[in-house]
Amino acid sequence: MELTHKLDRTVVIQAAPETVFRYFEDSERWARWWGAGSTIEPRPGGPVYIRYPNGVEVSGAVLEIAAPERIVFTYGYASGKPIPPGASRVTIRLVPETAGTRLELRHEFAEAEVRDQHVQGWRFQLSVFANAVADEAFANAAELVDRWFAAWSSPSVEESFAAVASPSIVFRDRYSMLAGMAELLPHVMASQRFMPGIRLERTGSARHCQGVVLADWIAKKADGAEVMRGTNVFVFGPDGKFTSVTGVQGQT
Repeated sequence: MELTHKLDRTVVIQAAPETVFRYFEDSERWARWWGAGSTIEPRPGGPVYIRYPNGVEVSGAVLEIAAPERIVFTYGYASGKPIPPGASRVTIRLVPETAGTRLELRHEFAEAEVRDQHVQGWRFQLSVFANAVADEAFANAAELVDRWFAAWSSPSVEESFAAVASPSIVFRDRYSMLAGMAELLPHVMASQRFMPGIRLERTGSARHCQGVVLADWIAKKADGAEVMRGTNVFVFGPDGKFTSVTGVQGQT
């Protein structure tokens, strides 16, 4: 059977290729992506099984696997419709880049109509995949957010920010348009000098999606009195440190 009709899609995931590739080598992670009960044996000829949350079943076999760069497997439905097991081929390539990993998908079919039926499915499924990877890669998001806020009142400003932020960190709020640690650190030290005793604390949960975190905060004086509150938008880099933070001040 000739697979002459191709579906291509590319997404960027904010994690290293080695982290992303784990989801092709481990059934527990594979199931986080596809659905509970899904399994994979990461070897040429190893069975691939997908059970979607709605109960639809897909089976196939691994054709090629080369960590952390490439996996190829067959894909078809247990019901035989719209295609039987083995009737299409999926190739996933992982390419490292500055933002993390560029995932290049190609799904090959014998019929254009069947290909077109899978376009939206892959849009959805790769979004689920990116979230599954990000949830693992940035599982400590709340902890790092708390350390960022604590760094603003830390006596060891340079060490505190170096632990959570990239050297090229971009920080913006109502009073700041800063690029790089060389601008952020003196800004923080000036805030400590002109607003002594002020500390920042997270309120509520840190809400995370694909390497972006929203966290509400409150600024308090040494006596606990509230000064202001707001929300920060944090963006992670693939090394697990913040590359960008934007603060939006709210009502006091």
